[in-house]
This record gives sequence, C-alpha cells and structure tokens, in this order.
Amino acid sequence: MVDNNHNLREVEAKISDILGLGKDHLVFSYKAVNDVTQLDIITFNPRHHQSFLFHSVKGLDKLEAASKLLEYVQLHYQKEDSYTLQWIKIGEQNLHTSYFRAKNIYQVLDKFYFERDVNSYRIYSISLNPMS
Repeated sequence: MVDNNHNLREVEAKISDILGLGKDHLVFSYKAVNDVTQLDIITFNPRHHQSFLFHSVKGLDKLEAASKLLEYVQLHYQKEDSYTLQWIKIGEQNLHTSYFRAKNIYQVLDKFYFERDVNSYRIYSISLNPMS
C-alpha cells in the first residue's frame, strides 16, 4: 500500500508540474462511484477565490485514475479549444474573467458550474479564443 500511495503522489506531482500549479491551486478529489474511482481535478483561483473543474476521469483505483489524468494532461489537454468566460457572482460587483480548455462550449459550462448553484452566477460572455 505504501508503494501505491508513493506512486500516486508521484503521478499527482507530475500533473501539477505540467500544469504549473502548486498544491494551493490544485485539488485531487477521489470518489468511489459504482465500484470505480472517479477523480475530479479542481483548480483554485486565489484572485477571486473560486474553484473550477479542470477534468474528470474514472479508473479501477486511485492510481489508475491519476495515471489516466496524467495521460490526458500530457497528450490531449493542449489540443482542446481555449475559451474565455466572463462572469459575476450574484450580489457582487466585480466582473471576473476565467479561462478553460474544453471540447465545446457545453463542457465549458459544465466545468464552470461544477458543484455550484447555477442561480448564484451570471455569465456575461463565453468566447472561443483564436488558435495560436
């Protein structure tokens, strides 16, 4: 079990390094769902104190799920489209800008609204960024 935990921490560290995000800005959330492990990786933005879903994967255990996430980050993440989303939390005054990579606009919305009340936020714009 110690080796598995060590290997899991190594994979998580590789993911953090590739994304350039430290422990304060990245959360690995593991959940058992119907005999599989779901890993939701969540990013935290200290500027507006909000967290967003980065990506979800499923595996037979934590290590397999983390390995699948590492593969996604290494091979697929940069190939997805980049979007800019402008939003405000209802009751606040500041307009915020957040950036997402996703296959389509629906996935951007899923990532934005992950584990939050859709009635607490107003989206002002979502735009597909030009390819670089």
